[in-house]
Amino acid sequence: MNFLSDTTAPAHPKLIEAIAAANTGFEPSYGSDAISARVEARLRDIFECELKVLFAVSGTASNALALSVLCPPDGAILCHDEAHIHRDERGAPEFYTGGGKLIPLRGAHAKIELSELDRTLAEIPEGFVHASPVRVLSLSNLTESGTAYSAAEVSERTARLKGRPAFVHMDGARFANALVSLGCTPAELTWKAGVDVLCFGATKNGALGAEAVVLFPSVADRFESLQARQKRGGHMAPKMRFMAAQFEAWLADDLWLDLARTANAHAQALANGLAALPGTRILHPVDGNEVFAQLPDAVAARLRAAGAVFYQWPDGSARLVTSWCTRADEIETLLETARQIAP
Repeated sequence: MNFLSDTTAPAHPKLIEAIAAANTGFEPSYGSDAISARVEARLRDIFECELKVLFAVSGTASNALALSVLCPPDGAILCHDEAHIHRDERGAPEFYTGGGKLIPLRGAHAKIELSELDRTLAEIPEGFVHASPVRVLSLSNLTESGTAYSAAEVSERTARLKGRPAFVHMDGARFANALVSLGCTPAELTWKAGVDVLCFGATKNGALGAEAVVLFPSVADRFESLQARQKRGGHMAPKMRFMAAQFEAWLADDLWLDLARTANAHAQALANGLAALPGTRILHPVDGNEVFAQLPDAVAARLRAAGAVFYQWPDGSARLVTSWCTRADEIETLLETARQIAP
Protein backbone atom coordinates (compact mmCIF):
# COMPACT_ATOMS: atom_id res chain seq x y z
CA MET A 1 0.00 0.00 0.00
CA ASN A 2 2.63 2.49 -1.09
CA PHE A 3 0.93 5.69 -2.21
CA LEU A 4 3.79 8.02 -1.28
CA SER A 5 4.64 9.16 -4.83
CA ASP A 6 4.85 7.92 -8.39
CA THR A 7 8.61 8.52 -8.15
CA THR A 8 8.82 5.63 -5.67
CA ALA A 9 7.39 3.21 -8.25
CA PRO A 10 9.67 0.93 -10.27
CA ALA A 11 10.43 1.57 -13.91
CA HIS A 12 8.34 -0.24 -16.48
CA PRO A 13 10.02 -3.45 -17.79
CA LYS A 14 9.81 -2.31 -21.40
CA LEU A 15 11.90 0.75 -20.60
CA ILE A 16 14.50 -1.34 -18.77
CA GLU A 17 14.60 -3.65 -21.80
CA ALA A 18 15.10 -0.64 -24.04
CA ILE A 19 18.10 0.50 -21.99
CA ALA A 20 19.62 -2.97 -22.29
CA ALA A 21 18.96 -3.01 -26.03
CA ALA A 22 20.71 0.36 -26.39
CA ASN A 23 23.72 -1.00 -24.50
CA THR A 24 25.38 -2.46 -27.57
CA GLY A 25 28.18 -1.03 -29.69
CA PHE A 26 29.21 2.59 -29.88
CA GLU A 27 27.08 5.69 -30.42
CA PRO A 28 27.92 9.41 -30.60
CA SER A 29 27.76 11.21 -27.25
CA TYR A 30 25.69 14.06 -25.82
CA GLY A 31 22.50 13.47 -27.77
CA SER A 32 24.00 13.05 -31.23
CA ASP A 33 23.05 9.36 -31.33
CA ALA A 34 20.55 7.68 -33.64
CA ILE A 35 18.07 6.89 -30.86
CA SER A 36 17.80 10.54 -29.83
CA ALA A 37 17.17 11.50 -33.46
CA ARG A 38 14.40 8.93 -33.74
CA VAL A 39 12.74 10.16 -30.55
CA GLU A 40 12.82 13.75 -31.76
CA ALA A 41 11.17 12.67 -35.00
CA ARG A 42 8.55 10.76 -33.05
CA LEU A 43 7.83 13.80 -30.89
CA ARG A 44 7.39 15.93 -34.00
CA ASP A 45 4.65 13.53 -35.05
CA ILE A 46 3.04 13.47 -31.61
CA PHE A 47 3.02 17.27 -31.24
CA GLU A 48 2.28 17.93 -34.92
CA CYS A 49 5.01 20.53 -35.37
CA GLU A 50 8.71 21.13 -35.78
CA LEU A 51 10.49 21.14 -32.44
CA LYS A 52 13.79 20.60 -30.68
CA VAL A 53 14.34 18.24 -27.75
CA LEU A 54 16.89 18.11 -24.96
CA PHE A 55 16.94 15.19 -22.52
CA ALA A 56 17.54 15.67 -18.80
CA VAL A 57 17.68 13.41 -15.77
CA SER A 58 15.26 15.26 -13.47
CA GLY A 59 12.25 17.52 -13.54
CA THR A 60 14.07 20.17 -11.54
CA ALA A 61 16.91 20.24 -14.05
CA SER A 62 14.55 20.45 -17.03
CA ASN A 63 12.44 23.21 -15.45
CA ALA A 64 15.42 25.30 -14.36
CA LEU A 65 17.26 24.94 -17.68
CA ALA A 66 14.13 25.71 -19.70
CA LEU A 67 13.39 28.81 -17.66
CA SER A 68 17.01 29.95 -18.02
CA VAL A 69 16.58 30.43 -21.78
CA LEU A 70 13.24 32.20 -21.37
CA CYS A 71 13.83 34.59 -18.48
CA PRO A 72 16.74 37.08 -18.20
CA PRO A 73 18.33 37.78 -14.79
CA ASP A 74 16.27 40.95 -14.36
CA GLY A 75 12.96 39.39 -15.40
CA ALA A 76 10.09 37.79 -13.52
CA ILE A 77 8.42 34.38 -13.73
CA LEU A 78 4.77 34.18 -12.75
CA CYS A 79 3.68 30.87 -11.24
CA HIS A 80 1.17 29.50 -8.77
CA ASP A 81 2.11 29.68 -5.11
CA GLU A 82 1.98 25.86 -4.95
CA ALA A 83 4.08 25.37 -8.11
CA HIS A 84 6.95 22.91 -7.93
CA ILE A 85 9.38 25.53 -9.22
CA HIS A 86 8.42 27.75 -6.28
CA ARG A 87 8.01 25.26 -3.44
CA ASP A 88 10.20 22.29 -4.23
CA GLU A 89 13.24 23.18 -6.33
CA ARG A 90 15.47 24.90 -3.76
CA GLY A 91 15.88 28.05 -5.83
CA ALA A 92 17.07 26.22 -8.95
CA PRO A 93 15.08 28.45 -11.34
CA GLU A 94 16.54 31.58 -9.74
CA PHE A 95 20.00 30.03 -9.81
CA TYR A 96 19.93 29.00 -13.48
CA THR A 97 18.32 32.22 -14.68
CA GLY A 98 20.97 34.20 -12.81
CA GLY A 99 18.42 35.96 -10.64
CA GLY A 100 15.03 35.73 -12.35
CA LYS A 101 12.34 36.58 -9.79
CA LEU A 102 9.53 34.11 -9.11
CA ILE A 103 6.23 35.84 -8.35
CA PRO A 104 3.71 33.40 -6.84
CA LEU A 105 0.00 33.85 -7.60
CA ARG A 106 -3.08 32.41 -5.90
CA GLY A 107 -5.92 30.29 -7.20
CA ALA A 108 -8.12 27.41 -6.08
CA HIS A 109 -6.88 23.86 -6.63
CA ALA A 110 -3.39 25.17 -7.55
CA LYS A 111 -4.63 26.83 -10.74
CA ILE A 112 -3.73 30.47 -11.32
CA GLU A 113 -6.90 32.53 -11.12
CA LEU A 114 -7.43 34.81 -14.11
CA SER A 115 -8.22 37.71 -11.80
CA GLU A 116 -4.91 37.16 -9.99
CA LEU A 117 -3.03 37.08 -13.26
CA ASP A 118 -4.77 40.22 -14.50
CA ARG A 119 -4.08 42.06 -11.25
CA THR A 120 -0.39 41.15 -11.26
CA LEU A 121 0.10 42.11 -14.90
CA ALA A 122 -1.61 45.44 -14.24
CA GLU A 123 0.72 46.08 -11.31
CA ILE A 124 3.80 45.41 -13.46
CA PRO A 125 3.39 47.50 -16.59
CA GLU A 126 5.92 46.88 -19.33
CA GLY A 127 8.82 49.32 -19.18
CA PHE A 128 8.35 50.22 -15.50
CA VAL A 129 11.97 50.49 -14.35
CA HIS A 130 11.26 49.79 -10.68
CA ALA A 131 9.69 46.34 -11.17
CA SER A 132 10.95 43.07 -12.63
CA PRO A 133 9.26 42.79 -16.02
CA VAL A 134 7.15 39.70 -16.64
CA ARG A 135 9.05 37.45 -19.01
CA VAL A 136 7.55 34.01 -18.28
CA LEU A 137 4.25 32.52 -17.21
CA SER A 138 4.74 29.02 -15.80
CA LEU A 139 1.81 26.60 -15.67
CA SER A 140 1.93 23.13 -14.11
CA ASN A 141 -0.15 20.44 -15.77
CA LEU A 142 -1.06 18.46 -13.69
CA THR A 143 -0.95 21.08 -10.96
CA GLU A 144 0.45 20.45 -7.50
CA SER A 145 -3.09 19.70 -6.36
CA GLY A 146 -3.54 17.03 -9.01
CA THR A 147 -5.84 19.14 -11.16
CA ALA A 148 -5.60 19.73 -14.89
CA TYR A 149 -5.72 22.94 -16.90
CA SER A 150 -7.87 22.32 -19.97
CA ALA A 151 -6.63 23.56 -23.34
CA ALA A 152 -9.11 26.42 -23.07
CA GLU A 153 -7.86 27.34 -19.61
CA VAL A 154 -4.27 27.35 -20.85
CA SER A 155 -5.26 29.59 -23.76
CA GLU A 156 -7.11 32.00 -21.48
CA ARG A 157 -3.97 32.50 -19.42
CA THR A 158 -1.43 32.64 -22.21
CA ALA A 159 -3.55 35.21 -24.06
CA ARG A 160 -3.02 37.62 -21.17
CA LEU A 161 0.66 37.93 -22.17
CA LYS A 162 -0.03 39.31 -25.64
CA GLY A 163 1.79 42.56 -26.23
CA ARG A 164 4.64 41.60 -23.91
CA PRO A 165 7.97 39.99 -24.79
CA ALA A 166 7.04 37.04 -22.58
CA PHE A 167 6.93 33.26 -22.94
CA VAL A 168 4.95 30.36 -21.49
CA HIS A 169 6.59 27.41 -19.75
CA MET A 170 4.67 24.28 -18.86
CA ASP A 171 5.86 21.97 -16.11
CA GLY A 172 4.61 18.66 -17.47
CA ALA A 173 6.00 16.25 -14.91
CA ARG A 174 2.59 14.55 -15.09
CA PHE A 175 1.64 15.80 -18.55
CA ALA A 176 0.52 12.34 -19.69
CA ASN A 177 -1.91 12.08 -16.78
CA ALA A 178 -3.40 15.48 -17.62
CA LEU A 179 -3.63 14.64 -21.30
CA VAL A 180 -5.57 11.38 -20.95
CA SER A 181 -7.88 12.97 -18.39
CA LEU A 182 -8.74 15.85 -20.71
CA GLY A 183 -9.02 13.82 -23.89
CA CYS A 184 -7.33 16.40 -26.10
CA THR A 185 -4.23 16.13 -28.28
CA PRO A 186 -0.70 16.99 -27.13
CA ALA A 187 -0.66 19.88 -29.62
CA GLU A 188 -3.95 21.28 -28.36
CA LEU A 189 -2.70 21.31 -24.78
CA THR A 190 0.65 22.94 -25.59
CA TRP A 191 1.75 25.10 -28.51
CA LYS A 192 -1.71 25.53 -29.98
CA ALA A 193 -2.76 26.97 -26.61
CA GLY A 194 0.23 29.32 -26.48
CA VAL A 195 2.88 27.21 -24.71
CA ASP A 196 6.46 27.82 -25.87
CA VAL A 197 8.31 25.18 -23.84
CA LEU A 198 7.13 21.92 -22.31
CA CYS A 199 9.12 20.06 -19.67
CA PHE A 200 7.85 16.63 -20.62
CA GLY A 201 8.19 14.15 -17.76
CA ALA A 202 8.47 10.39 -18.11
CA THR A 203 10.03 9.56 -14.73
CA LYS A 204 6.73 9.67 -12.82
CA ASN A 205 5.05 7.53 -15.46
CA GLY A 206 7.27 4.48 -15.86
CA ALA A 207 10.76 5.74 -16.69
CA LEU A 208 13.94 5.05 -14.76
CA GLY A 209 14.93 8.70 -15.00
CA ALA A 210 14.12 10.58 -18.18
CA GLU A 211 12.76 14.05 -18.85
CA ALA A 212 12.62 16.06 -22.07
CA VAL A 213 12.68 19.80 -22.61
CA VAL A 214 10.58 20.34 -25.73
CA LEU A 215 11.12 23.65 -27.52
CA PHE A 216 8.24 24.50 -29.82
CA PRO A 217 8.77 26.58 -33.01
CA SER A 218 8.48 29.94 -31.23
CA VAL A 219 11.68 29.27 -29.26
CA ALA A 220 13.38 26.48 -31.20
CA ASP A 221 16.20 28.88 -32.06
CA ARG A 222 17.23 28.82 -28.38
CA PHE A 223 18.25 25.17 -28.49
CA GLU A 224 21.98 25.83 -28.69
CA SER A 225 21.73 28.17 -25.71
CA LEU A 226 19.81 25.48 -23.83
CA GLN A 227 22.51 22.93 -24.63
CA ALA A 228 25.23 25.32 -23.50
CA ARG A 229 23.50 25.96 -20.19
CA GLN A 230 22.97 22.25 -19.65
CA LYS A 231 26.67 21.65 -20.22
CA ARG A 232 27.79 24.55 -18.05
CA GLY A 233 25.43 23.45 -15.29
CA GLY A 234 26.82 19.92 -15.26
CA HIS A 235 23.59 18.28 -16.43
CA MET A 236 24.61 17.11 -19.92
CA ALA A 237 24.73 13.32 -19.83
CA PRO A 238 27.48 11.91 -22.07
CA LYS A 239 25.57 8.70 -22.82
CA MET A 240 22.29 10.40 -23.56
CA ARG A 241 21.18 7.49 -25.71
CA PHE A 242 20.05 5.68 -22.55
CA MET A 243 17.59 8.45 -21.70
CA ALA A 244 16.45 8.57 -25.30
CA ALA A 245 15.99 4.79 -25.31
CA GLN A 246 13.55 5.10 -22.43
CA PHE A 247 11.52 7.68 -24.33
CA GLU A 248 11.53 5.56 -27.47
CA ALA A 249 10.04 2.58 -25.63
CA TRP A 250 7.70 4.80 -23.61
CA LEU A 251 6.25 6.48 -26.69
CA ALA A 252 6.01 3.28 -28.75
CA ASP A 253 2.46 2.03 -29.28
CA ASP A 254 1.24 4.80 -26.93
CA LEU A 255 2.55 3.01 -23.86
CA TRP A 256 2.93 6.39 -22.12
CA LEU A 257 -0.78 7.05 -22.47
CA ASP A 258 -1.77 3.54 -21.37
CA LEU A 259 0.34 3.82 -18.22
CA ALA A 260 -1.18 7.21 -17.39
CA ARG A 261 -4.71 5.89 -17.91
CA THR A 262 -4.01 3.02 -15.53
CA ALA A 263 -2.67 5.34 -12.84
CA ASN A 264 -5.59 7.75 -13.29
CA ALA A 265 -8.18 4.98 -13.08
CA HIS A 266 -6.70 3.70 -9.83
CA ALA A 267 -6.70 7.22 -8.38
CA GLN A 268 -10.36 7.66 -9.24
CA ALA A 269 -11.23 4.33 -7.62
CA LEU A 270 -9.28 5.32 -4.53
CA ALA A 271 -10.96 8.73 -4.35
CA ASN A 272 -14.42 7.21 -4.75
CA GLY A 273 -13.75 4.75 -1.95
CA LEU A 274 -12.34 7.34 0.42
CA ALA A 275 -15.16 9.80 -0.30
CA ALA A 276 -17.66 7.19 0.91
CA LEU A 277 -16.04 7.04 4.35
CA PRO A 278 -17.69 9.10 7.10
CA GLY A 279 -15.63 12.13 8.04
CA THR A 280 -13.46 12.00 4.94
CA ARG A 281 -13.40 14.75 2.32
CA ILE A 282 -11.67 14.85 -1.08
CA LEU A 283 -10.16 18.34 -1.34
CA HIS A 284 -9.50 18.70 -5.06
CA PRO A 285 -10.90 17.32 -8.30
CA VAL A 286 -9.08 14.11 -9.21
CA ASP A 287 -7.95 14.89 -12.75
CA GLY A 288 -4.96 12.56 -12.73
CA ASN A 289 -3.19 10.17 -10.39
CA GLU A 290 -3.21 12.19 -7.15
CA VAL A 291 -5.81 12.14 -4.40
CA PHE A 292 -5.84 14.73 -1.63
CA ALA A 293 -8.03 13.59 1.25
CA GLN A 294 -8.87 15.09 4.62
CA LEU A 295 -8.86 11.97 6.78
CA PRO A 296 -9.99 11.62 10.40
CA ASP A 297 -6.90 11.31 12.60
CA ALA A 298 -7.87 7.81 13.75
CA VAL A 299 -8.24 6.61 10.16
CA ALA A 300 -4.89 8.06 9.10
CA ALA A 301 -3.19 6.49 12.13
CA ARG A 302 -4.72 3.08 11.47
CA LEU A 303 -3.73 3.16 7.83
CA ARG A 304 -0.13 3.95 8.71
CA ALA A 305 -0.10 1.24 11.37
CA ALA A 306 -1.31 -1.23 8.75
CA GLY A 307 1.60 -0.32 6.50
CA ALA A 308 0.02 2.24 4.20
CA VAL A 309 2.46 4.90 3.04
CA PHE A 310 1.33 8.35 1.95
CA TYR A 311 2.48 11.94 2.23
CA GLN A 312 1.08 14.45 4.70
CA TRP A 313 0.58 17.67 2.78
CA PRO A 314 1.43 20.97 4.54
CA ASP A 315 -2.29 21.67 5.05
CA GLY A 316 -2.62 18.45 7.05
CA SER A 317 -4.36 16.45 4.33
CA ALA A 318 -3.17 13.12 3.02
CA ARG A 319 -1.78 12.97 -0.52
CA LEU A 320 -2.07 9.54 -2.06
CA VAL A 321 -0.46 8.98 -5.45
CA THR A 322 -1.13 6.02 -7.72
CA SER A 323 1.21 4.80 -10.45
CA TRP A 324 1.31 2.60 -13.52
CA CYS A 325 1.88 -0.45 -11.28
CA THR A 326 -0.67 0.24 -8.54
CA ARG A 327 -2.87 -2.81 -8.01
CA ALA A 328 -6.60 -2.88 -7.39
CA ASP A 329 -6.11 -5.15 -4.37
CA GLU A 330 -3.84 -2.54 -2.75
CA ILE A 331 -6.60 0.03 -3.00
CA GLU A 332 -9.20 -2.36 -1.65
CA THR A 333 -6.96 -3.33 1.27
CA LEU A 334 -6.45 0.34 2.14
CA LEU A 335 -10.16 1.08 1.93
CA GLU A 336 -11.11 -1.98 3.98
CA THR A 337 -8.59 -0.98 6.64
CA ALA A 338 -10.07 2.52 6.76
CA ARG A 339 -13.61 1.19 7.02
CA GLN A 340 -12.72 -0.78 10.14
CA ILE A 341 -12.04 2.43 12.08
CA ALA A 342 -14.33 4.91 10.36
CA PRO A 343 -17.19 6.04 12.62
